[in-house]
Amino acid sequence: MDLFNAADDGGPRLEAIPVRDGVLSFLSQLPLPWPNAAVLARLIAETDWRAETVVVYGKRHLQPRLSAWHGDKAYRYSGLSLAPLPFTPLLDTIRRAAEEVTGHSYNSVLLNYYRDGRDSMGMHSDDEPELGPEPAIASVSFGATRTFIVRHKTTKDTLKLPLSDGSLLFMAGAMQANWMHGINKTARPLGPRVNLTFRYIA
Repeated sequence: MDLFNAADDGGPRLEAIPVRDGVLSFLSQLPLPWPNAAVLARLIAETDWRAETVVVYGKRHLQPRLSAWHGDKAYRYSGLSLAPLPFTPLLDTIRRAAEEVTGHSYNSVLLNYYRDGRDSMGMHSDDEPELGPEPAIASVSFGATRTFIVRHKTTKDTLKLPLSDGSLLFMAGAMQANWMHGINKTARPLGPRVNLTFRYIA
């Protein structure tokens, strides 16, 4: 079901999204000192984007998007090992804004660049051991709105959340243990989108 339409409520306050077996909340506009369009342009231009290959069900596949990893720690998922690049001043400003809104600290960020509607993210959970048993993840989006699909692993309950330009989606508690999430391809013509998922690597 479509749970909400992204709309600015005028203040940096997370709005809870009611889900079972997890914590999910949303902010339509993360407060930053620059317009969203300027942040998107800088992220695209200043990031060392990579086309990574991951292992899915024992087979190697080229990810249908570009990515980058910044922070204090290396990170492994789907057979891929990411060596960290340092936080840039832009990324650090976005990180501090996300920390202020969510009340959590983050030492790493995965950036994903969706160049158009053909780029996507398969269904998965961010449940790697180094994230801890109940990871807090702040997902910040810039650019074209994409539909974020969240599906319960047992009940198969499904939410479809439009993640708009400048928004923050916060996932915590048992969310990664009980839910999967992803972004489908679409034939609709879409502009670029950059998503940043801030997390804490122990």
